Amino acid sequence: MTLTDRLRKLTRAPLDRCAGFVARLGIHPDWISVFALLLVAVAAWFIAGGDFVVGGIVLLLSLPLDALDGAVARAMDRQGAFGMVLDSTLDRYADGVIFAAFGYYFAESGRMDMLLAALAALTGSYLVSYVRARADDAEVNVSVTVGWFSRLERVLVLLVMTLAAGALESVAPLEIGLLVLAIGTNITALQRLWHVYHILRDRGD
Repeated sequence: MTLTDRLRKLTRAPLDRCAGFVARLGIHPDWISVFALLLVAVAAWFIAGGDFVVGGIVLLLSLPLDALDGAVARAMDRQGAFGMVLDSTLDRYADGVIFAAFGYYFAESGRMDMLLAALAALTGSYLVSYVRARADDAEVNVSVTVGWFSRLERVLVLLVMTLAAGALESVAPLEIGLLVLAIGTNITALQRLWHVYHILRDRGD
């Protein structure tokens, strides 16, 4: 069971109660997904400018919305295919803007090495999601949730390193965090690919 699965299990009851209230207000789950992306974009703006405390706080505020949209969809019985595609697409945009913010900050500082780390972390994050999506395809039909750096783990690392950089007034937490993500996400993508290979081999595919 991944960290995401454990947290989802622990927060299911309070999240469902909150989702029921939001559903009664008539707020569409897709609006929540879009608003969450807007918050991440605001956080990215502050991060790119070096204001890591505000950026980290705004990023923290966006986290509950990432889970709330799905819970509201269940409460409103609107678990359509488009909502799932939209949510996944906006998650990829969120990944892009946040890593772009770190890349921009380090590029402005002349740190091309950390710009490359941010790009490697972004590539790994996309590949983690891509391998899962491709494996879920009807022609492959393999469920993939394994790996050390699923979305929740990645967001937690981003949150901790951003707030730590602001609190310590040092870029060292950012450097450590980006290197961890650059390595960890790409290892996770390979973990998932290896998992798919073994499943398909055992099935004779």
